[in-house]
Amino acid sequence: MALLPVEDALARILKGAKPLAAETIPLSKGLGRVLAEDIKARRDQPPFDASAMDGYAVRHADLSEIPVMLKVAGVSAAGHGYKGTVKAGEAVRILTGAPMPKGADTIVIQEVTRKVWDQIEVLEAPLLGRNIRIHGLDFKKSEVLVPAGTILSARDLGLAAAGNAATIRVRRKARVSILTTGDELAAIGAVPRWDQITSSNNQALAGIVAALGAEAVDFGVVRDDLKATTTAVKKAFKADILVTTGGASVGDHDFVQEALKRAGVKIDFWKIALRPGKPFMFGTKGKLRVLGMPGNPVSTIMCSLVFLKPLLQVMQGLPADHGMGRARLAVPVPANDHRQDYIRATIATADDGALLVTPATKQDSSMQRIMREADCMVVRPPHAPALEAGSLVPILRFPAGI
Repeated sequence: MALLPVEDALARILKGAKPLAAETIPLSKGLGRVLAEDIKARRDQPPFDASAMDGYAVRHADLSEIPVMLKVAGVSAAGHGYKGTVKAGEAVRILTGAPMPKGADTIVIQEVTRKVWDQIEVLEAPLLGRNIRIHGLDFKKSEVLVPAGTILSARDLGLAAAGNAATIRVRRKARVSILTTGDELAAIGAVPRWDQITSSNNQALAGIVAALGAEAVDFGVVRDDLKATTTAVKKAFKADILVTTGGASVGDHDFVQEALKRAGVKIDFWKIALRPGKPFMFGTKGKLRVLGMPGNPVSTIMCSLVFLKPLLQVMQGLPADHGMGRARLAVPVPANDHRQDYIRATIATADDGALLVTPATKQDSSMQRIMREADCMVVRPPHAPALEAGSLVPILRFPAGI
């Protein structure tokens, strides 16, 4: 039976996926969240004509002849505006950000003035209206400050705060259950038996889920037992996505697929034309989506980037961004077989500024150190021909935090 192409597998995973419901949160909790509704200004900014410089607020009509002496009638400071009106022959000492007094229409910067007791001598005349931030210069009430679909940054939060948006509407974080199987796995920090390795997939997956703006719930390591695996699967159902690692193949101790079926999961497909990650599995139970990943650590991380990442993006109300780019090969690569190959590689910059990729010499799917040292993965489509150094190839770059 022909293996399912990667593109078809992703299309089936994303089919019917919809953004999660919106929720209201304090603005202070918004960093990294996906905005579900536009943030609109709740006031003008600035809410009054304000001085852009330290100096004196004056009537431009009083500057027809320079130099000129003006009486200092008071002070306008930020948060302490001058409540009077500037009259003919008067000036008001004003500081940056302070409201413009009534009657004044120009700011004379202090560097072109000379203080003489309770008066100032203006030595240079600015243009009419100079050095004033007009009312609503930055934005007006009801204007959209940050559009829906934005992953909120610190700058977004600052702008929203300036618009007095104390609360915002964001997409609920997707909940991802992580279930790891295998008698060969020991918990992190435990002393493994001689025939065990330390479980790492759950830690990597939890980090990937968090980096993608979702919430991970780690159900730990389940032993290779059908009853125990079925029980654990049912406990992990209270989520939007269930990710399993290990036990997805056809070995004597691989019980995940059967456990999922017994728990009511409808298996959509199993095995795809992918390296690493051929035993990848996908199923559904109501709104729950189940991604069954191979146990090899590199396969788990790679399948997360190819399948879990775009699914989470859609659920968060974002476009499915596959993170693809192109780069030049620094070395030749051989022809590929019938599976789409994801080759760990490092990136350098050529003299002409182009990106150069060098595949790692070892590509075993258990080798996490090489995965950690890689900058990207070179994507080799099925039956791709051999390529010489200098050829352009598609690459999949690692997102921030992954």
